[in-house]
Amino acid sequence: MAEVETKRKKSFYKENVPLLMQGNEACALGALAAGCRFFAGYPITPSTEIAEILSRLLPRVGGKFIQMEDEIASIAAIIGASIAGAKAMTSTSGPGYSLMQENLGYAYMAEVPCVIVNVMRGGPSTGLPTKVAQGDVMQSKWGTHGDYFPIVIVPSSVKECFDYTVKAFSLSEEYRIPVTVLSDEVLGHMREIVKLPSQEELNIVTVPKPYEPPEWYKHFEITPDFRSPMASFGEGYRFHLTGLTHDEYGFPTASKTEIVRKLEKLRLKTMRHLDELTDVRVEMMDDAHIMIFAYGSTARAARQAIRMARKRRFKVGLIQPRIIWPFPDQIVREYLERVDLVIVPELNQGQIIREVKRLRYRHVKIIGLNRFDGELITPQQILDKLKEERH
Repeated sequence: MAEVETKRKKSFYKENVPLLMQGNEACALGALAAGCRFFAGYPITPSTEIAEILSRLLPRVGGKFIQMEDEIASIAAIIGASIAGAKAMTSTSGPGYSLMQENLGYAYMAEVPCVIVNVMRGGPSTGLPTKVAQGDVMQSKWGTHGDYFPIVIVPSSVKECFDYTVKAFSLSEEYRIPVTVLSDEVLGHMREIVKLPSQEELNIVTVPKPYEPPEWYKHFEITPDFRSPMASFGEGYRFHLTGLTHDEYGFPTASKTEIVRKLEKLRLKTMRHLDELTDVRVEMMDDAHIMIFAYGSTARAARQAIRMARKRRFKVGLIQPRIIWPFPDQIVREYLERVDLVIVPELNQGQIIREVKRLRYRHVKIIGLNRFDGELITPQQILDKLKEERH
């Protein structure tokens, strides 16, 4: 059976061959390479190509694709598939992501691994379906109610759409948590040359299975590193799932001690592993007096702006987080101590700049450069802002 699946995969997965592909296609192929075998979703611009591609390719590897009636049903379906043992994913954009928030809260509480790709567009509401934005950054952190501590990835290239979709599945499995990939309309539809790595080069993680006999099994066991093994339905292990606050067996509890232990676990299983969850690209910061903090497609413009600024003798560098939640406090704080000006370009009216300002320990000038008309911030706009603030 494994040999048949390998042959099927080779029919569309070409290793180390230059391929021209768009970001949405790279996300779909990354999901397959990571072992995704179940997709449920609803068509929505600008993410629809992910669903279209997986509708064709998943059956070739023995996977299942289902178009649901809406995004509420989509997130519910992938939660169910994950509980049954499948690596599962959905894709959407802002309005659909909003509809998913209640069941995302359930997945955080029930510690269900799954991946959600949000190809961001202009909003709120129907907004600008075919235009780019970065307006869902805070929603990905605070979208559902209660205290929870998400993992959110922000790629900035077509190759990163592939690599970080693979990483999203591994983090989801390792931490038993929903992971969101925040792409955007430009990344989803732009095309670049990509070489897909061999399967051996991919660092794919699968959720650990329990080793104890079923009668000893605790589905929500609080382990020393706060990451629990996970049995799947149908494997002989009996466990209870609920969105209610629960004990280690999954049964609702009113015990203050157990409530605190459960909610602390949800926090500590990510916050105790910040070193593992910090992924920041640092460029030209060794001698920099000016820092540009940019993420996603905006980081591409920032990178070019830095080259242009360096030619004009501005000592400027780039900090680009590729995992934006948990926020990389330590590394950002470290570089804030070295510079006297920070520019935060965003395709919104100012969201992540608040996190940068939160870490300011002395007087460092932190200013935003915001565009929210559906178009990209250009390198020249960043350069002009830099010159304006330096003179």
